[in-house]
Formats: sequence, C-alpha cells, structure tokens
Amino acid sequence: MNRIAQFEKVSFNEFLISWQKLYPTDNKERIKEIYDNIKLPIRATKGSAGYDFFSPIAFNLSSNETILLPTGVRIKIEEGWFLGVFPKSGLGFKYRLQLDNTTGIIDSDYYYSDNEGHIFVKLTNDSKSPKILQIKETQSICQGILLPFGITYDDKVEDIRNGGLGSTTK
Repeated sequence: MNRIAQFEKVSFNEFLISWQKLYPTDNKERIKEIYDNIKLPIRATKGSAGYDFFSPIAFNLSSNETILLPTGVRIKIEEGWFLGVFPKSGLGFKYRLQLDNTTGIIDSDYYYSDNEGHIFVKLTNDSKSPKILQIKETQSICQGILLPFGITYDDKVEDIRNGGLGSTTK
C-alpha cells in the first residue's frame, strides 16, 4: 500500500467561520462542542478502500431534502494523488442518498487554500418514497478513496489554487 496522505482537523477558527455561515443560530459554545467531537475519517476494515467520513451532527432528511455540512476535516495528499468522495453504498441503496456533485474531487493543492482545505459535503435524500433518513452524530455519511492520476506529456500548468468549488476555473 502507498501511504500518501494524512487527515487532519481544520482549525477551530476555520470551522467556526464555516459553520456560522451555514447555521448562524448556533452559538460559539455549541459549535466548539461539535468541533471537539469531530471524528477523522477511517477505514472500517483492513480491506476497505474507502475512508468513512462522519457526520459532525445528528440530522434527519426527508425525501428530496438536502443538507450542506462542513466536516471539519482536511487532507494533506502527496502530488499525483487525489481524494475521491463518494456516497456510502448502504445509504445510497436504501435512501438514494447522493452527493450533490455526484463525486467530490479533493486535489492535493486544496490543502493550502485560505479555507485550510476544509472539506464540505452536500447530501440529498433522493428517495422516491417518503423515507426519512435519520443520521446520528458521528455516523458514517460518505467515503473517500485515494486515487492516483496522470497528466499529459504537453501539460505546462503552473497556476496555484486558492479556494474550493470552482476555484480552478477562476
């Protein structure tokens, strides 16, 4: 196995800013409690390809509802690799739980962004029946898989990223 990455928590200040933007009614003490309980991604078994990401809070999602969650997690990845973020198979099968961008791509240089490479997940219960998805605090909600990538022989890119969604096209 190639050991090429390390999960970390973002700073409390970064988490506080991100959380308050989405959930302005939560006070600083509540946000600190959420932050202190963040569980870094882990593999469930020796043979698991995916690192389970855990919800920082308990929540319910009815059919066609969406939630955006700051995970409080970042990852330092060696160049030539990326983290693909995918739905959990069981939640996808039972509830059609989906990532709104279908697959998240966390590039190695995202770690150095102004937001500390803070990974967010946006989840939708796309069930066609009236199923309510109930997620407990620290329950696995998606999974990340480290994958290598290549570039073309004539690639001459020298630009450096600063930001998340859509930042590589700005």
